[in-house]
Amino acid sequence: MWSSPWATLRPLYWATSTDRASGQGIRAAYSSLSRPSSEGKSVIITGSSRGIGKAIALRLAADGYNVCVNDLSAKEAECVKVAEEIRSMGRNACVAVADVTNRNEVKDMIKTSVRELGQLHTMIANAGIVQVQNPLEVSDEDFRRMFAVNVFGVQNCLSEAAKQLISQGECRPDRPGKLIAASSIVAFKSFPLLPHYSASKWAVRGLVQAYAMELAKHNITANAYAPGIVETSMWDIIDAGVAERTGLDPSEVTEKKAHEMTAIDRVSVPEDVAKLVSFLASSDSDFVTGQTQLVDGGIIFT
Repeated sequence: MWSSPWATLRPLYWATSTDRASGQGIRAAYSSLSRPSSEGKSVIITGSSRGIGKAIALRLAADGYNVCVNDLSAKEAECVKVAEEIRSMGRNACVAVADVTNRNEVKDMIKTSVRELGQLHTMIANAGIVQVQNPLEVSDEDFRRMFAVNVFGVQNCLSEAAKQLISQGECRPDRPGKLIAASSIVAFKSFPLLPHYSASKWAVRGLVQAYAMELAKHNITANAYAPGIVETSMWDIIDAGVAERTGLDPSEVTEKKAHEMTAIDRVSVPEDVAKLVSFLASSDSDFVTGQTQLVDGGIIFT
């Protein structure tokens, strides 16, 4: 049976630049033919008991990562099932229950991951909440809760993970640490019934840009992913809220919005998002930082 000689060859090309602090030459190797495995690396994924977070956990395990599965205590049993599925794939996995709005719990989550899986390589701040509300009806408590999870939660995860990566002293130009956060299409164009959710996702874009600029000197990249209309339990909440205000049947909202707004005429699934995150968590994205990358089937064009 014939096989292409390109299937096994992976010529490396070396890019050389000068480190501004030390004056030393930096070389980074790039393969033009295939992505190196993430075998042996470890990742923490918050909010990964279900939905997009679970899809990311399984995809990164397939890529070679050992995975720390996180969610709230109410979802611990689901986390355990995800961890068991990852182990069945031949990877190591652990569960770290933590509320991302609590910085001390985030610190403990990172300690658990390092103890169980070894040094941290990638943090994915995926946990988030949504609420459908008219802008004039958003209460102070609604706003505080949204930002506590979607902004403070991301900040807690990125900052504590960055400290861990720096303390390990292992990040290099050809093997950077990676911080990744969940944003949204509403970080590019807000939705009228998602005012405080939209604002929180705009904030995530700003955070990753600031982290990218500050942490480049430590060989750490920071990026975000921006999903569109994804068939998850979060969109069930949006369906119900929009239906209540528009008179549509809740079962019709997602399909209707997807067909009206998406160039690729279908609803997204969590695996669509996981594929992009796989890239951001891989060596293929080592020269990408400060970006919020859309994965929406063609709703927002940049």
